[in-house]
Amino acid sequence: MTLPLAVTMGEPAGIGLDITIAAWRRRTGSPPFYVIAPPSILLQRASQLDVTLKTQTIDDPAQAPEVFKRALPILAIDDDAEVTPGKPTARTAGAVCHSIELAVEQAIEGKAGGVVTAPISKKVLSDAGFLYPGHTEFLAALCRNKGLDFKGPVMMLTASGLRVVPVTIHTALKTVPGLLSVDLIVNTAEVVIGALETDFGIGKPRLAVAGLNPHAGEDGMLGSEERDIILPAVTRLRNRNHRVAGPSAADSLFHEAARKEYDAALCMYHDQALIPLKTIDFWSGVNVTLGLPVVRTSPDHGTAFDLAGSGNARSDSMVAAIRLAAEISANRQKAG
Repeated sequence: MTLPLAVTMGEPAGIGLDITIAAWRRRTGSPPFYVIAPPSILLQRASQLDVTLKTQTIDDPAQAPEVFKRALPILAIDDDAEVTPGKPTARTAGAVCHSIELAVEQAIEGKAGGVVTAPISKKVLSDAGFLYPGHTEFLAALCRNKGLDFKGPVMMLTASGLRVVPVTIHTALKTVPGLLSVDLIVNTAEVVIGALETDFGIGKPRLAVAGLNPHAGEDGMLGSEERDIILPAVTRLRNRNHRVAGPSAADSLFHEAARKEYDAALCMYHDQALIPLKTIDFWSGVNVTLGLPVVRTSPDHGTAFDLAGSGNARSDSMVAAIRLAAEISANRQKAG
């Protein structure tokens, strides 16, 4: 039997609850999942959305697949804090973190096929003493605390067949050149290649590597990073028998014909990766954490406090994240 997915509660004042409820209501053909949250907040949000929601509390994830057919399975955690859509409070931070911790623990123990994380508010958690920049670092720490060895984490965004990976992520553009190194690019690329094989079931994956500068540096006229850092990294990867192309000019890497030539694009900075993906498919993007011992996906958007409880939040990205987590989980099982 396919293991159910664990969906975390996310920031309860944001749209995480809205899109999780919507994903269950759109469940035809969906892999089974359960939500780790206080049951009262889901029922309260359903009432605010003016939708009828059937829920059932479960004691064990194994109960979720059968319950999922008729009700939204909830693995209950306690939280007495009141939740008002659009008005976050640090009082809910403990429950938010507990939800993530339980989801990861159950995935490690083989009770859940993977973890799908609803959006969190980094500011709210930081105000409550949270020590990590975001989900990715927290999940990695939880896995390390269990004594697990892994090569990640690496962030991938995917939508409509395009997969992009930023080598540097949430950092000022002016700091990117100083952060790039041959080792960083090679290590990131090898995590991506391994995930394309194991998680996405792609034999002999093809990786395209973008340059940093306009025209990929124009032979050093427009910047030396391609010559001094990116090309040596590509050469090292090729010498290890990986199918890698580049560095390529980023402005010609994402048109329709070009996208057919690779299985993932390795980009040098955040916007270089995310602008083409969000232009091609703004609503259905999924954030995937590669290189972890547990499957983790997430909608590629934030808490959208202004939409919480309004009924106007689209669930496309959450639905896509749930489906992709199930696919990756199945591929990992096949790969052994």
